[in-house]
Amino acid sequence: MEVILKQDVKNLGEKDEIVKVKPGYGRNYLIPQGFATLATESARKVLAENLKQAQFKQEKIRKDADAIAAKLEGVKLTIGAKAGESGKIFGAINTIQIADALKKEGFEVDRRRITFDAEPKMIGEYTANLNLHKEVKVKVPFEVVAE
Repeated sequence: MEVILKQDVKNLGEKDEIVKVKPGYGRNYLIPQGFATLATESARKVLAENLKQAQFKQEKIRKDADAIAAKLEGVKLTIGAKAGESGKIFGAINTIQIADALKKEGFEVDRRRITFDAEPKMIGEYTANLNLHKEVKVKVPFEVVAE
């Protein structure tokens, strides 16, 4: 079964992509939740026209993401957290804290576009992956320090 995604679906695809899924997943989850529509011939034609019109806008967004990525190259963040004597922090550093630290540096990044290679649960250095665009991904180093 082929469906057209209406929005980004993690581990499946990006918005306006035609993906092949199992019939039950498409019929019982993606379509009722509003994440996708059935990829009929008329829906494909509408999608092609919409993509042609949106291509110019996407190129501008990609250029903006490239500019932000270039500025982020030299940035290193420091995140403060309460920690025990062994270096283990209470709780964990989350994407909201990274987004706030980036905002203080002057970068507006949505927290849903931030992921980690390893969960930061100890004092030390880690890397945050920023998905600014589906073609532009940046790794930003950050350090967790005890408060």
